[in-house]
Amino acid sequence: MNETAQESVPLRPAATVMLVRDAPSDIEVFMLQRTTNAVFAGGMYVFPGGRVDDLDAAGELDEVCDGLSDAEASDLLRVPQGGLAYWVAAIRECFEEAGVLLARDSRGEYVAMGDDDAQSRFSRARHEVHDGTLSLAELCRREGLRLAVDSIRYVSHWITPVGEKRRFDTRFFVAVAPPAQEPLHDDKETVASLWVSPNDALGRAARGELAMIPPTTANLRFLAPHHTTGEAMSAASAVGVPTPILPKLRFDGDGRVVAIVFPDDPAYATLP
Repeated sequence: MNETAQESVPLRPAATVMLVRDAPSDIEVFMLQRTTNAVFAGGMYVFPGGRVDDLDAAGELDEVCDGLSDAEASDLLRVPQGGLAYWVAAIRECFEEAGVLLARDSRGEYVAMGDDDAQSRFSRARHEVHDGTLSLAELCRREGLRLAVDSIRYVSHWITPVGEKRRFDTRFFVAVAPPAQEPLHDDKETVASLWVSPNDALGRAARGELAMIPPTTANLRFLAPHHTTGEAMSAASAVGVPTPILPKLRFDGDGRVVAIVFPDDPAYATLP
């Protein structure tokens, strides 16, 4: 791919959410392994997430979002408008990929999926939302739910380097997992899942046991110093507006990628 073609690869908006829960001695984060057939990050361990779709920005969704307006979300993301769609996409992708719905019922409590009827109903809805036969807004109206966007904190912003065949403009979020829901991979786009402490995940990645891309390990390092969900959410709230991170690729004379260079590397300024 020549330089002009590299620069013309469109940036696709995306959202990813780290679900965390309290464990006896540390917090745990939920991770999924992508199928090896995936076009992007095949076989990698990631957090639930994906592209921001046009439907995520539908005006009707504003009416079922709690505690955050599009104007406020857009200001946090430093975009002119449409910022709320990233929070909505994070919720939708989390529901599709992990089966966890970050939404509250009429009592203001996270929706529970403890009984057989609820499990069956929401499992069916999960697949319908994924294949596009049911919108998230319609699901909320049908179940009397509101999306808990106010409980999701924006913590980092990563942009895929120029030179990759697919590029994403990804916002990372963190949220406490609802207590009465148990996440599970979908066996389609994702083939395995686990709860793991951030420090354990980083150690396993370093030993080659869990394959991860740099944004994933960077966000695990953000979580690693915090040992309760309260600490993690407080730290997330204190982030403010994250600085966008745009790594660069270093190529050899034959055009092969030999390194990913990050902004804190002295060599970063020497690369185009």
